[in-house]
This record gives sequence, C-alpha cells and structure tokens, in this order.
Amino acid sequence: MIPQFEDIKRAGERLRGVIHPSPLVRSGYFTRLLGAEIFLKLENLQETGAFKVRGAYNRICQLSPEEKQRGIIAASAGNHAQGVAWASARLGINATLIMPEDVSIRKLLSVKEYGAEVILSGSHYNDACSHAIELCREKGKILIPAFDDPHVIAGQGTIGPELADMLGNDVAVVVPVGGGGLISGIALSTKTLCPGVRVIGVQTNSCPSMIRSLAKKTPVTVDIGPTLADGIAVNRPGDLTFPMIQKYVDEMVSVEEEGIAGAVLSLMDKANIIAEGAGATPLAALMDGQISTKAKQYILIISGGNIELNTVDRILERGAVKMGRLIRLEVNLLDIPGSLNRLLGIIANEKANILHIFHDRLDLQNPIEVSSVILNLETRGHDHAREVVDKLRNAGYAVKQAF
Repeated sequence: MIPQFEDIKRAGERLRGVIHPSPLVRSGYFTRLLGAEIFLKLENLQETGAFKVRGAYNRICQLSPEEKQRGIIAASAGNHAQGVAWASARLGINATLIMPEDVSIRKLLSVKEYGAEVILSGSHYNDACSHAIELCREKGKILIPAFDDPHVIAGQGTIGPELADMLGNDVAVVVPVGGGGLISGIALSTKTLCPGVRVIGVQTNSCPSMIRSLAKKTPVTVDIGPTLADGIAVNRPGDLTFPMIQKYVDEMVSVEEEGIAGAVLSLMDKANIIAEGAGATPLAALMDGQISTKAKQYILIISGGNIELNTVDRILERGAVKMGRLIRLEVNLLDIPGSLNRLLGIIANEKANILHIFHDRLDLQNPIEVSSVILNLETRGHDHAREVVDKLRNAGYAVKQAF
C-alpha cells in the first residue's frame, strides 16, 4: 500500500494532543551567512529527541487488540527504537527493541528508561533488522518497521502540514535521508500542498545508499563507513520509499563527515541548537555548497538531537582548532628556576588562557639540561593565536605549533 495525502491527514488527527508540532524558527546568522532565508524545523525538541515518534505512534496505535496483546518488535540504530518504546509505553504494549551492538549509549539508555526490552545484535541497522524479522517469526510478535511502512511514512509526513504557511515556489525543504521514510512523507505532503516547492534529500558520503540507488534506478545495497550520522546509516532504501523519492524528490546530495561535524558545531555555537549528526546534514549540505537547487527560503529539517556527550566534546575541540580558538605549542626550556614562570608570564600578558600544560624533563631527544613544555591554549581566534606565537618567538623561544 502506497501512502496517500489522506493517510497523512488521518495520521495528523491521531497525533493531535499526543505529539505537538515542533517549532519552526528563522536563523538570522545562517540567513546572513548563506544569502537566503534559513528556517530550522526543530524535530530535535520532540519527546524522544527526534521525529521518529510520529511514525511509531501512528503505526502502533492502529494495531488491533489481538496484535497489541502479542507485543511488538522493532529494529533501530536508536531514534526509531526510542519512538517505539515511548509509544508502546503510552499505549500499554510490550515492546522488544533490537539495536546494533555499537549503538549510541545515550540512545540505548533512553530506550531502557521507557521500559522496553533491548537486545543488541550485529554491527549496523540492517543486522538488527534481520534479527528482528527472525524473532517476529519465532515469537509471533508484530514488526514495526523503521521506515518502509505506509503508516510510518504517513506519521513522518505530518511534518509537512506544519509547514503549510511557509510553502511556495521559491521554497526548498532539505531533509536527512536514511531509509527514506522521513523524506517520503514530507515530500508527499508538501508537494500535495504546494506542487512548486522543492524537496532535497541529504545523505552522508559514508552511506550514500539512496543516491546510488537513484543512479541505478533500483534499490541497491552499499557498504557503511564510520559516520557521525548514525541515524541515517541505512545501507539500502526501502522498497516502498524508493519509488516515492523517485517521484517526489527534486535533488539528492551527500556530505563529508567534516562538514557534518562543522554543522553540528555551527548549530550549537550560532543557534544554541543541539543536533545529532543526521539532524545537522541539511545545514552541512548548504554550508558546503552541495545543493544546486536555488531558493529564496530553505527549511532545514533538524531531525534529531540525540548526540553523545563525548562526541560533542570532540566536535567542540576540533571546531575550536579550526577557528583558531585552541592551539597547541611546544617549547624547549632550560631546566632552571624561573624559566617556566617567564614563559607563562608572556602568555598571560597576551591574554591567552592555558587549558593544559605538560612539563617533560625526560624527553631523550633534548639535552639533559633542557625540558620540553607542551601547552594547550585558548585564544580569541587565528589573529590572536598568531600574536601569541609571534610574541614568544620575539622573546627568543623556538616555538613549534602542533595545531
């Protein structure tokens, strides 16, 4: 069954009072940066931190009493599992979630908090999905697909009517794409409401399954590389979503991992928005110039915000290095009283902040009377960083800048 716009309207009725419309906000900073009006649809603010609750609830609430009694099973890398766990807890249904063994700890713990049983299986979503299908056959439970299901697609498509007042011929909606459930629903609903609106999908270069499939004109399987965008790391499009994307989506692009990290950082730094890797891909595509479709207004679907804290820490540090706000210097000093104090005094006078310092007297490459000092410094940017390095060199220090 291919979903129709009427299915999305009915899904909206089921979700009313259960799942609230997410905010749509204009970003002044990204508007100035990109030369077009940029709006952010904040699905990261949904109950479980992602859009997946829409499709999960719409699918599960339509189960018959007998099916609800049997219980449900779903496979997910994280966000669909949270959506299913949340919906099943609300509806009083027993749920088992199959998740990859390397799943995000945050997403795993969130699923358990909703009371669902969790089984870890395989390295990627597709491994977990195979195990879920096998368990359904064994135990007679109902499978809740992550994307390739008309009710799931209709649920995700309820985002479209929430954009109705914004849609027009000069508007493009930019959507992350994994298996294709989100973009299929959004494309169907927005194109029905305004045929002239453009819909653009974004994947990561680490898993361009939809892009490769469109090129081959049939769903194909690709290898999955390491990616920040684990939420869209699906190695094969759905049989239901693929023809919908062929019909309704105007452009598909992919982005590099560094672009995704930069977009996560930019959303945090310039818009105070926490986005996971998948949720940041629409902004990454625009910032990296990957989208050829020109529009006066772009609506970016920030699909989720479930990102690990240690991942945020790495992104912040690497971003700080790129912006010149974090530098590492290596300096050799005579190992005599006062030499380290003199070095640090110059840094203090230049208003650089010392984050870490490592004083090594055991570096065998140096003479015995020389010690090595490694400093991580917080600066105000590239110009300030150069001023600090120049001041040290002018004071007679042989400075090596690691980054």
